[in-house]
Amino acid sequence: MTKKLYSVDEVATQLGLHVRTVRGYVRDGRLKAVRIGKQYRIAHEDLEALLGTPVPEAPEVKRQRRADVSSIVEIDAVSPETASRVSTLLMAASARQGAEPLRVETAYDEERGRMKVIVLGGLSDTARLLEYVEAVVSS
Repeated sequence: MTKKLYSVDEVATQLGLHVRTVRGYVRDGRLKAVRIGKQYRIAHEDLEALLGTPVPEAPEVKRQRRADVSSIVEIDAVSPETASRVSTLLMAASARQGAEPLRVETAYDEERGRMKVIVLGGLSDTARLLEYVEAVVSS
């Protein structure tokens, strides 16, 4: 026997009320709740008793595991032409990646001959872009 219990936050969201209002209902006895540690839990049946109508079950949230990576690459001794090639290649390649968005930013310090590449996105797409960077810089 599994009993659905809601937190005060969940009840407030479901009813469109402020959390303090729901806590007030609990303290006043208008809404029956069980105290577990420092938090209240409200049974599905007790919420229905407060409203006087059936409360639809919230749909179960399906979560999909995802891993993102943030990469910062600094390349020394880069000519302005190579920096431009790398930047153009990365911008074009990031636009053609899969369904996951990929964000690429580049900066070039001409005085130091240093380029910085920042890539934010999925693991495989980021790895592919970094391989492109290595290929251009190595040539």
